[in-house]
Amino acid sequence: MFNTIRARIVAVFSLGVALLLVATTITYLSIYSLSNKLHIIESYDDLSNNILEARRYEKNFVLYKDSSSLKESIAYLDKSRDLADTLATNISLIVGEDEFSRFRNILSDYRRLLSSYLVTDNNAMSSADVTLVRSKGKELVDFVQKLISNKRQRIHKVLIRTLVIPFVFLLIFITAILLTFRIVVRDILQPLQLIQRTTRDIARGNFAPMEYNPKRKDEIYDLAAAFNKMVRELDASQEELVQSRKIAALGTFTAGVAHEINNPLNNIYLTAEALIEDFEREIPGEAKELVLDVLYQAERAAEVVGSLLDFSRSERPSFTELSIDDVVQGTVKLVKNQLMLTGIGLTVEVPSEMPKIKGAKRHLQQVFLNLFLNAIHAMPNGGELIVRATPYSSDYNRVDVQDTGVGITAERLEKIFDPFYTTKGVGRGTGLGLSVTYGIVREHGGYIEVASEVGKGSTFSVFLPLAGDIPEVQNGSSHSPSG
Repeated sequence: MFNTIRARIVAVFSLGVALLLVATTITYLSIYSLSNKLHIIESYDDLSNNILEARRYEKNFVLYKDSSSLKESIAYLDKSRDLADTLATNISLIVGEDEFSRFRNILSDYRRLLSSYLVTDNNAMSSADVTLVRSKGKELVDFVQKLISNKRQRIHKVLIRTLVIPFVFLLIFITAILLTFRIVVRDILQPLQLIQRTTRDIARGNFAPMEYNPKRKDEIYDLAAAFNKMVRELDASQEELVQSRKIAALGTFTAGVAHEINNPLNNIYLTAEALIEDFEREIPGEAKELVLDVLYQAERAAEVVGSLLDFSRSERPSFTELSIDDVVQGTVKLVKNQLMLTGIGLTVEVPSEMPKIKGAKRHLQQVFLNLFLNAIHAMPNGGELIVRATPYSSDYNRVDVQDTGVGITAERLEKIFDPFYTTKGVGRGTGLGLSVTYGIVREHGGYIEVASEVGKGSTFSVFLPLAGDIPEVQNGSSHSPSG
């Protein structure tokens, strides 16, 4: 429920707002209750004043035998009774129903005693009656004073509670601020600082992923995952850039070397060929074999030089619309004799209705020739070579070159497209075949994947874009999909 930072912040603020509403409601009710209590205590004061007035007129009657004072005293007692009836519920709540009933009885007895002198001509009160009247009057005054005291204590409690509410609200507000600050620092600022440090490391060339393992998978976790993915892609792009620069540098170097070697090789080949043509009959058998060996080695050196020149080329070849079937079948013809001599079986599965591609036929044949030759060299004791073409997607055709040879270890698999890297023995290859293949396929807007298992064979998968979907080539190469 609270797996996201947004949800946690919303929850904290919602709780704060809810508590604020509760505090506001409590404050309002407390003030409203205080107002009612103040109004009631005013009525209690009126009740106390009425009883005090009744007692004042009672004293005047006792001292001066003034019947008008007696009537005034009784009138104030009637007001007190009516007011007590109005406040009956509240008084019972404060002192209890029993105490209130006793107060009513005392009030009635007090009035009855005073009223008894209105119906007699003798205004003189005996000392016993005076004592009884004063006792009843005092009880009334004490009750009202006690009632007012209790009410004031209640008002004081309500007032204290009302004064505490702002401090409670302040505590709630500070708690909400601290919780929000904790969420911001722990869940936002600290991860952002980690991202900042990782970014600086990347700028220094360290592409190590960011170590972020929170207890909950929130937005920062998703950001860290996306960031680590970006770092991995940057690392891969950096390696690809290094390889591209290495290939470019080696291409420039090998182009110069190849051109320098090419002229002496041509002279050697032409000289040996002239010896054979002009002095074939005069040359002894053993010498003739040596000259033929010179011709063969010169041809082989010329092939290496040609590979070097192909590897170092920077111009974009002329692309035309091609059929995968034509390219593959044309290349198969070049290796059929070698397949027969090595006892390797061949299976070609290329549908004639495959979508067309656009490319340079000679260069694509070189791609598959290199792959076929690698497969043949991987099966020195015979095996099976399978070439299978299928439409891969709406954008690519796929051609698999599969062998049942010795396979390639995982360590070597990572380096097979590096220039001059070879798994073959000395004298069996220059290590340029797969590098050239890699460059040609990229130049055509495609990419290569390889899967291999030691002892079971390898499969090279060439992905070539369909006609009309070839990316723009820049500086002799293009950006291939990730595959």
